[in-house]
Amino acid sequence: MTAPAIQATGLSAGFGGREVLQDVSLTLKDGEILCLIGHNGAGKSTLLRVLFGLHRPSAGSMTVFGQAPSQHSPAALGAAGVALVPEGRGVFPDLTVEEIFGLALWSAGVPKSGQRERIEEVLDVLPRIKEFRTRRAGTLSGGQQQMVSIGRALLTRPKALLLDEPSIGLAPKLFQDLIRPIAALRESRGMAILLVEQNVREAFAISDRVLVMRSGRFIFEGAPSELDDHAKLMELF
Repeated sequence: MTAPAIQATGLSAGFGGREVLQDVSLTLKDGEILCLIGHNGAGKSTLLRVLFGLHRPSAGSMTVFGQAPSQHSPAALGAAGVALVPEGRGVFPDLTVEEIFGLALWSAGVPKSGQRERIEEVLDVLPRIKEFRTRRAGTLSGGQQQMVSIGRALLTRPKALLLDEPSIGLAPKLFQDLIRPIAALRESRGMAILLVEQNVREAFAISDRVLVMRSGRFIFEGAPSELDDHAKLMELF
């Protein structure tokens, strides 16, 4: 039996004395798309930050493909095959797209001899980046910046991709054009995806399971079809 992409057990975390995550356990299965929804402030982004090593939990443990990371840090989690696309895109406005990709590859320790192949792989998934690869990120639209942010994460060839609110600021059609090629990576590469998203209609369409978070705890886990009833969804919110 294949080990889960990510197995988190009893995670708690907080800021300034306030507990944001409370004894959270999560399994992201190898090759699945798991959607996490909940109100703003429920703890979703904090959970992703903990899973990527940006925030240290006060309690709990996690494994990546059955192995405990050598350290709880982005470098160690990245080396284990985890990548994060943060909320807000986080691109460097004064750098061109090519420079952003080059910096990401350098940070990941990819030798120059292998960098062109990595970039071509990303352009195969998100071909529209070719249209603006020489432009500075600060001149791009929100949708273009989101493509760059996702492309930067894909350069590391992750086996588990964490996506934090990729639809923010995007028209529904643009979000569809963006998320469907990413979802296809589950088929082509067996990638596991943990998707935090408020556009539930589009997110549910590509997800295998749904988790609902409220006040730092999971209050629902099941198939997207179980939340097709709008009234049921509103009960949880």
